[in-house]
Amino acid sequence: MMTGMNRRFKSIRTLFVCAFFLLLSNLQAAYVLIPMDDSQKNHLKAYGIAYWQLQKEVEVSWLLNYRGGSFLFPYAKAAENECTIRGVSFEILADAQVNAILQEIADPQVNMENIKLHKAPKIAVYSPKNKLPWDDAVTLVMTYAEIPYDIVYDEEIMSGALPLYDWLHLHHEDFTGQYGKFWAAYHNYAWYKEDVRVNEENTKKLGFSKVSQLKLAVTKKIRDFVAGGGYMFAMCSAPDSYDVALAADGVDICDVMFDGDPPDPNAQSKLNFSKCFAFENFKISENPYEYEISSIDVTETRPRNLNESNDLFTLFEFSAKWDWVPSMLCQDHETVIKGFMGQTTAFNKINVKSTAIIMGENKALGEAKYIHGEFGKGTWTFLGGHDPEDYQHLVGDPPTDLSLHPNSPGYRLILNNILFPAAKKEKRKT
Repeated sequence: MMTGMNRRFKSIRTLFVCAFFLLLSNLQAAYVLIPMDDSQKNHLKAYGIAYWQLQKEVEVSWLLNYRGGSFLFPYAKAAENECTIRGVSFEILADAQVNAILQEIADPQVNMENIKLHKAPKIAVYSPKNKLPWDDAVTLVMTYAEIPYDIVYDEEIMSGALPLYDWLHLHHEDFTGQYGKFWAAYHNYAWYKEDVRVNEENTKKLGFSKVSQLKLAVTKKIRDFVAGGGYMFAMCSAPDSYDVALAADGVDICDVMFDGDPPDPNAQSKLNFSKCFAFENFKISENPYEYEISSIDVTETRPRNLNESNDLFTLFEFSAKWDWVPSMLCQDHETVIKGFMGQTTAFNKINVKSTAIIMGENKALGEAKYIHGEFGKGTWTFLGGHDPEDYQHLVGDPPTDLSLHPNSPGYRLILNNILFPAAKKEKRKT
């Protein structure tokens, strides 16, 4: 017969065993944290890991403002191996550690938020099929980060392909039909002549009489894509020329060397700024010899007195809990970012609409570098400059080797936008 002392001993032993297995279970139920602060060896490839997990239908938490905007997802040996192969720093955490992090983030006094990423966005890049003597920073970084994308151009857009995608990128493109205003310096170059030939051929094929008319039709298709819920991101000359094309709908702003006839002498007065996404009250450049599309850009239209050593812009700090969209787009391990030039280097703040959110600026110079806004059910984001790690990328320069810049804070802004369509903020339980 079991004595009362034996029964108590057996009961205590059972409790210890249960507690041990409960602790073991908590230790084994691990997560992978990809820190995005200065401890991260390769920030750019870290975004590729997050995208790779979404492709595998694994939910990823984007921890806004926690260690530079870290990523968190359930542990799997395959994920650990992938991080190791790609050279991405990671930490394996137990449930208790993750719960402590999430409690810290949930504190209403702390400027952090947990945003769930649910689905790998389907990505399109608007780019010509013919080779041009410059590179696209977005395709460079997506290739480096191992994020897949499709190339689309005028024919695909006019055939209605955009609704197949969640996110569209526009880069170094002239939507006004003026070939980037390269005529004065490069009209005798083979690449320029080939670009004109290809665009004129596409224009006739798609039923238009002028390249400017085709580009306007493409611009409107992109506008409708955004209005229907699409995400559009543009860099370099694309933001400038895109809004100019919208404002000049029905107005000939192209000189004879671009479309075969002179422009409307009253073009400036006929611009309709209400059609623009981001800009207003700008002056178009009516000089075909000027390498500039409008006064939106600061490169040639105002004295900057800057060089590579002192050209900087500052990211805004938004409320992660209330303004989570711009907060997400500004996630970085640095808040002061090196500037970089382009055909459109940055935007004159006097021409930025009050409805646009300025996310990065050089306040002293009145320059907006990084802006965002809504149109219909979708959003647009404009980033000035051509290549975050090549200060003055010239025609014919070789592409940037991103293996030399794995922690680029400027390139991180691009990758923030790529993951943005996957995000969904969940309502907190009360």
